[in-house]
Amino acid sequence: MMMRSLKWSALALAMTLPLAAHAHKMWMVPSATNVSGADPWVTVDAAVSNDLFYADHMPVQTDRVVVTAPDGQTANVEHAFTGQYRSVFDVHLTKPGTYKIAAVNGGLFASYEVDGQKRRWRGEPANFAKEIPVGAKNVDVSESISRVETFVTNGKPSDAALKPGGKGLELVPVTAFTDLVTGEPATFQLLLDGKPAAGLKVSAIAGETRYRNAQEEIDVTTGKDGKFSLNWPHAGMYWVNASTQDDKTSLKQAKQRRLSYSATLEVLPQ
Repeated sequence: MMMRSLKWSALALAMTLPLAAHAHKMWMVPSATNVSGADPWVTVDAAVSNDLFYADHMPVQTDRVVVTAPDGQTANVEHAFTGQYRSVFDVHLTKPGTYKIAAVNGGLFASYEVDGQKRRWRGEPANFAKEIPVGAKNVDVSESISRVETFVTNGKPSDAALKPGGKGLELVPVTAFTDLVTGEPATFQLLLDGKPAAGLKVSAIAGETRYRNAQEEIDVTTGKDGKFSLNWPHAGMYWVNASTQDDKTSLKQAKQRRLSYSATLEVLPQ
């Protein structure tokens, strides 16, 4: 349990740090984003790494992964395996339409001192008062909500699985995920707690960064309606990321809430 807590503290930190050339990035990459046939499956790699999409740091724990089927119901994560650097799992696409695959992490993070020794804690707001020792000093509390997603469509696309939940940063497609091609701008909307997230920086980075001297990051800013557009320079898998912070915490002792969103999207040649 301690090791799992430490791992998720590291994951939350990776998701809330400002985007930088060498910052760790959390991602999920499906074996295909568009499938068809009588009995389709996809295999998903999930990891935190320096280079996109090359597993070299730590895996994403699959118990945090939620698959939403085209009918809005939760689908199963199957054949899950977690290794040293990445997790792998399968999704059986039993229904036609678009699936959302998300790894969600959130909670409170605290540092404090007891008898002169520094300690750390991670948990839910309801457990804060009873799990932080009475008399703890220099208590510093922050809240984090991070979401990492990817999308797979079986046959004709649908939007039931894409409805936002109204908490944290979320992405809503204006251009369908199945219509992302080079040479054509794609438009999305970023929401914060269900409302348009205005003035946020959004970055997109193509994969295979370990074979480039530069990240070749594409930066745009959301408008008042939370919308932004991306022009894809070439085909491939892209990591799209946005982050922000505010003081809308769920616990009064927490002074800051950190929020992050990332998605892996496939862009096809025209």
